[in-house]
Amino acid sequence: MKKTTQELFDLMKRTQEFDSYMQNTREERVNITVSAALELLLTEKNRNKSKSIEASGLDRTYAYQIFSGIKQPSRDKLLALCLGMELTLEETQTLLKQTGYPVLYPRTERDCAIIHAFLKGLSIVALNELLYEMELPIIS
Repeated sequence: MKKTTQELFDLMKRTQEFDSYMQNTREERVNITVSAALELLLTEKNRNKSKSIEASGLDRTYAYQIFSGIKQPSRDKLLALCLGMELTLEETQTLLKQTGYPVLYPRTERDCAIIHAFLKGLSIVALNELLYEMELPIIS
């Protein structure tokens, strides 16, 4: 059965030997690449890769290299793909966690704008306009 993150923290605190902890919790850890996670989400959500890439605003060749695992995207590029794929905020946060990126944090101004975009279903263009108006770095 899957343990919560807090349960894993508690177990880690109680375990004396790191090797023992790692061995006993092997099934609890997430080992997925960005490309595999994106492909899985495309399938689960029945999304078209080409249309998602177009909606992300990313260079087509670069985006396909992300999907094929050739390129490792920045957090912003991954967020652009998430918007293009019309992922929910929860799906995006899970993807960020699974692939080792910082989750969107509502205490930072820029992340607040990005969270707003996911909650309101904004396009990458609308998000970038909002970020520009707020004098914050756009997602490019």
